[in-house]
Amino acid sequence: MFDIYQILGFLSGIIVPIGYIPYIKDILDQKTKPQRISWLIWLVLGGIAFFSQLAEGANNSLWLPAIQTLAVLIVFILSIKNGMGGFSGKDKISLSLALLGLIVWALTKEPLFALIITVFVDSLGSVLSVIKSYEEPESETLITWVLDGLAGLLAILAVGKIDVVLLIYPTYIFLANLAVIIAILMGKRRLAKL
Repeated sequence: MFDIYQILGFLSGIIVPIGYIPYIKDILDQKTKPQRISWLIWLVLGGIAFFSQLAEGANNSLWLPAIQTLAVLIVFILSIKNGMGGFSGKDKISLSLALLGLIVWALTKEPLFALIITVFVDSLGSVLSVIKSYEEPESETLITWVLDGLAGLLAILAVGKIDVVLLIYPTYIFLANLAVIIAILMGKRRLAKL
């Protein structure tokens, strides 16, 4: 029999692909232009987050990083042809810091440390997308960010107890998506005033 935490974890995992359907459609229709380096960073780190959470004993909340990483892979592949960014100074700095974080994690081989570094490095990709979303809000699909944030919130609830290690990643996912949502809305408001 399923308990409430299993249901919340499962719902978290189901919402992610539903949210990515309009995003992928908008990429193919050339309405959405993903920030390439953000999605590359998220792809690598999503896998690390999944395996480090698995090593720390997560179960119900694993749906989010597992399915999200698969969806991020699809978006990254599409961003190669239909995305933007990749060669600016801030892109190179973010990618370099991400690689440095991965090296530090590889040297420590500690799952909790890996998770903290993953969230830090992942946030570098989020900063790039927040900036792009504010500057070019029409280049993003708002519903995807809303549903991904909701999935993060459900994954937080799926943990079922106060366990900082297990709450770090889904809390970050919720907050990062919230930041992009705010950037899109503020960017649209700014453009409407012009």
